[in-house]
Amino acid sequence: MPHNIDVFWSFRSPYSYLVTPDLLRLREDYDVSVALRPVLPIALRAKAAVFDANDKKRPQYIVMDSYRRGKFLGLPMSWPKPDPVIQDRETFEVPEEQPYIWRLSTLGIEAERRGKGIDFAYQVALLLWGGTVDWHESDHLARATAKAGLDLADMEAAVERYDGKAEIAKNHELLEQAGHWGVPTMVFNGEPFFGQDRIDTLRWRLDEAGLRLSSAK
Repeated sequence: MPHNIDVFWSFRSPYSYLVTPDLLRLREDYDVSVALRPVLPIALRAKAAVFDANDKKRPQYIVMDSYRRGKFLGLPMSWPKPDPVIQDRETFEVPEEQPYIWRLSTLGIEAERRGKGIDFAYQVALLLWGGTVDWHESDHLARATAKAGLDLADMEAAVERYDGKAEIAKNHELLEQAGHWGVPTMVFNGEPFFGQDRIDTLRWRLDEAGLRLSSAK
């Protein structure tokens, strides 16, 4: 039975998007399963404001760096339209109603239940961050879901039958238990690896554990 890697991941995080191709490669190169653990963006999880409206250096850096990182990795990079989190760009305030991020996150829960969490995350993140405008309309999301080998209508019917929000809250707790708060965080044998740029360190740890497949380069 393969070892497991839990991936705490957000549909609003550019770095979560940027790590998804590497997560697919982990399954190809190592005797591991990779489980998607969707969490809400920290802007919704944090009890206090994450960004200061009077000091925009942090969000400005994240946008600049994620675009740069996408170019470095050869991945298309454009901030989603609409943003999965409804948020005032000037004050950073977020309203209580957040239909986009809850829809995406609960679908991520259902995709993982069907054994295709990372596949779904990869295809949908590419839709969001790859430049598709109005990704939430027409058949954009359905087509991305189909590319992951899943049926959107069937999944949306399924999430109505259980409390997806409770599943996401459980993932929040598991992330805390792993000793971290950010995304993406990959957890292997209780050890957290935070950030898209820590994937090589995780691969090194998997090599130490002797999990590389003989067919992997």
